[in-house]
Amino acid sequence: MKTVHDFSVRMTNGEVKSLKEYEGKPLIIVNTASKCGLTPQFQGLQELYDAYKDSGLEILGFPCDQFNNQEFDNIDETTQFCQLNYGVTFPIFAKVDVNGDKADPLFIYLKEQKKGLLSKNIKWNFTKFLVDQNGQVIERYAPTTEPDKMKHDVEKLLS
Repeated sequence: MKTVHDFSVRMTNGEVKSLKEYEGKPLIIVNTASKCGLTPQFQGLQELYDAYKDSGLEILGFPCDQFNNQEFDNIDETTQFCQLNYGVTFPIFAKVDVNGDKADPLFIYLKEQKKGLLSKNIKWNFTKFLVDQNGQVIERYAPTTEPDKMKHDVEKLLS
């Protein structure tokens, strides 16, 4: 059976990273944007990360420019923006497409595992997927769901 751990993703420096490295850890995988009305969610995501990283939680951010061009062209600008404005220390990966013909295989898989309310497509930035320690997608959260609303589900995974 396929899991999130079967995928590899591209880091901001172009290197490929296997998600097998995250086996045994719960994950939040989120498509992000630096110039979106929901961008302040970076702060809530970082707070979750700070609270639970020592217990094993990892948050993986994937910048996406598919929704009204709300991401910087240069990935270095994106990472600097996240660090300077929101103190982001969780990994930010290379920019991806989450929908369409060029959608990243990881996001195709995530959408197949947990469909949205009306369709499986991702409707906007900051759609969040909670993945258990075995790489199974257990929940999908709408872009407007604040990260602190995920706390209970994260705690259940960690207990």
